Amino acid sequence: MVMGCVMDSDLVDAQVHKGHETPGYAIEQADRAIEVRTYAPYLLAEVTVTGDRSAAIGRGFRLLAGYIFGGNAQSVSIAMTSPVAQSGGDGEWVIQFTMPRSYTLASLPAPRDDRIRFRMTEPERLAVIRFPGLAGQAVLAREEQVLRDWAQAKGILLGEGPRYFFYDAPMTLPWKRRNEIGFVVD
Repeated sequence: MVMGCVMDSDLVDAQVHKGHETPGYAIEQADRAIEVRTYAPYLLAEVTVTGDRSAAIGRGFRLLAGYIFGGNAQSVSIAMTSPVAQSGGDGEWVIQFTMPRSYTLASLPAPRDDRIRFRMTEPERLAVIRFPGLAGQAVLAREEQVLRDWAQAKGILLGEGPRYFFYDAPMTLPWKRRNEIGFVVD
């Protein structure tokens, strides 16, 4: 155990969404669409982009997708994972892809684009709400408020966030999409 968080070896089975690897976590508490999760460290590729939220995720996604689909110094394809994560605001957004567990910081192919950087997360606890549909700004605001109200009612102090997690391809039918909003639990 580290800082009250479980480590990778303590997690239940590896997480997968529609055949794509996701970060591993253990569920501490569940209440319908809301969970408090403990995440083990995982490796991220990330890029910072500017603009409004929806335009920024598109630009960031294309940069990171180019990297994993062979646009790297070794021309190696890396398996797609999920979710695509987005955080930030005020016109500056960080877009993240989780790297497959088979990679380390040392074994990842070097990016051709110097805007792409890598980092290993720390163990952390997140309060997360899951919802289907198209995740436009009004929906994100509504679901974020539901999560904030739930946390307040439960006496759970939310920290850094929100983080947006999008699990499915854009052509996925809205009612089959998995979206999440998360906050670090202090």
